[in-house]
Amino acid sequence: MSESLPPIHIHDSMEGRKLPLSLVQPGKVGIYVCGMTVYDFCHLGHARVMVTFDTVVRYLRARGLEVTYVRNITDIDDKIIRRAAERGEGLDSLTQRFIDAMHEDEAALGCIAPTVEPRATQHVGQMLELIETLVRRGHAYAPGNGDVYYAVRSFPAYGRLSGRSLEELHSGARVEPGEDKRDPLDFALWKATEPGEPAWDSPWGPGRPGWHIECSAMSQETLGCRFDIHGGGADLLFPHHENEIAQSQGAGCAFAQHWMHNGFVRIDEEKMSKSLGNFRLVRDLLPIYGGEVLRFFILNSHYRSPLNFSEKLLEQARSGLTRLYTALRELPDDDGSILPEDSWGPRFHSAMADDFHTPEALAVLFDLAREINRRRDAGEPFAALARRLRELGAVLGILQRRPEDFLRGDAAGIDVDWIEGRIAARAAARRERNFAEADRLRKELEECGILLEDGPGGTTWRQAGGRGGVA
Repeated sequence: MSESLPPIHIHDSMEGRKLPLSLVQPGKVGIYVCGMTVYDFCHLGHARVMVTFDTVVRYLRARGLEVTYVRNITDIDDKIIRRAAERGEGLDSLTQRFIDAMHEDEAALGCIAPTVEPRATQHVGQMLELIETLVRRGHAYAPGNGDVYYAVRSFPAYGRLSGRSLEELHSGARVEPGEDKRDPLDFALWKATEPGEPAWDSPWGPGRPGWHIECSAMSQETLGCRFDIHGGGADLLFPHHENEIAQSQGAGCAFAQHWMHNGFVRIDEEKMSKSLGNFRLVRDLLPIYGGEVLRFFILNSHYRSPLNFSEKLLEQARSGLTRLYTALRELPDDDGSILPEDSWGPRFHSAMADDFHTPEALAVLFDLAREINRRRDAGEPFAALARRLRELGAVLGILQRRPEDFLRGDAAGIDVDWIEGRIAARAAARRERNFAEADRLRKELEECGILLEDGPGGTTWRQAGGRGGVA
């Protein structure tokens, strides 16, 4: 890392406080993030995980670190089996369809693909080896019904991540019908399958892996027994991540050095939940707002804070992103300007190095945009500052499009020739001092959702709604 930049600190969920980023190998970062269970389309909660850790990876790489980013896919699970049965669809067909849809949403949100994207069904052999190790070390047992369970009380540190004691957990635990546990706290590593369900051979009979064992096996396979950061949504902290720790360390792996969890998504101040019917699918929002506005909306909240969704807040995000793109419009190739003493870069890095504080980093971009606009209005050179704005924006995954494309909403479904004809007619009316006709043409365009901006270089236009921005 450059000595001129501040050291990176991460709020570690295990310790409950910010810690300096500690790396297993200097200059390299291994990060494992729990990904999607692919039985449905991605919702806003998934989008937040994607954008949060994509931004983390982007910043670490911007600091010169070599990052291996692993995000798994759960493609075997009770929910997947039920959904396939409900639809009369093959398991492979169902999961591949939703994996493809997830990749489409990910690309629309401006996320870089993970370095490795392991699938659970492709790592069952590694899971079986890990389960056998846990049985051999006395952390797991097979009651004889085809299941294998992890013996939670064999791991005294269980509950440390979530801050729960075994006694507290025991009071709320219960044994489901058909389970043959020794203790209600124990959880399944391997499940005997019912007739017609997907099954793999194992020493305990045909079955399939439990949900928790997959991430222990896949993180070990892709990053080794000790890696730098394990991430995911706050909903996974318990029991999923707690169980991962028990499995991995019980098998002799040191596991993750740091734990990161992004906060929940709320819909109009109420927790987003499928049971409440208030969740929002990414693909339903993309045609209205576009992926970059959704990304900008997510970045406007610190990743550990609750993210409240509302139409009003999304419109505000669109307006904010529009202000940044407006500062970049009509950018000359080279106006002879040089970057002055740069206070924006150090402030940006100070924010991002402090547990990836994207709202503060965005505030720096707005300050920079204001200076660009001031210089433009004063007739002063501004190209170097505009390039700096795009450079810092790239670290957050924004501001890389042509400003005209964003401001016009890519002209999707718009008759560009008609718009530009109206603009030309308005310009002619103004030259002839027919201001009533010029005003009529402007209002005609506004009624069609097209906003005009007059400047020294002529008149530019953009959409008031859709995928563009509003003033």
